[in-house]
Amino acid sequence: MRYSANHKLETKEKLLESSAVLAKRSGFSTVGVDGLMKAIGLSGGAFYSHFSSKDELFASIVERELCQSLERLRGDESPDGLQRCLKHYLSMAHVESPEWGCALPALGAEIARSEMKVRQQAEDWICQLQQSWARILESDSLAWAILSQCIGALVVARMLAAPETQRTVLKSSQDEIGRQIAGRHQPTCR
Repeated sequence: MRYSANHKLETKEKLLESSAVLAKRSGFSTVGVDGLMKAIGLSGGAFYSHFSSKDELFASIVERELCQSLERLRGDESPDGLQRCLKHYLSMAHVESPEWGCALPALGAEIARSEMKVRQQAEDWICQLQQSWARILESDSLAWAILSQCIGALVVARMLAAPETQRTVLKSSQDEIGRQIAGRHQPTCR
């Protein structure tokens, strides 16, 4: 049976998408090659026609997911737009559905344990996001603080069992970030 010229590219994209969902939901290291391929209806042996190793797949997932996160989190280049974006980020929907959200809280620990190439790739994307927020906030350090607070709040909320406690963590972070942004952009009296 002959496949179309685009079949390999389409299969690779399906594998990337499916693997990213599984990795963000359950952790990348917990799923084997056979499980990743089974999720798209193929045998484990077909994996190696798309990637030379599971590590190469993980590097591709990190690049793909962080690129998507960067696009979603850039906001509309204004403090109000950034606050709206972060309110969505710090939501129960994001806590409850890691597979459809940002890769940093879901895969951060695995990225930290990855080879240097993957960590450098993640750093490049994270620095692009931080620089985007720094332009909006007019502060490098505030951009790093808010970025870290958002990721940390999401990780903590996901660790908790009680939804009301999860909501408290998210709301507290939203309120504090709102104060930080508002304090940075209040008009000064002369």
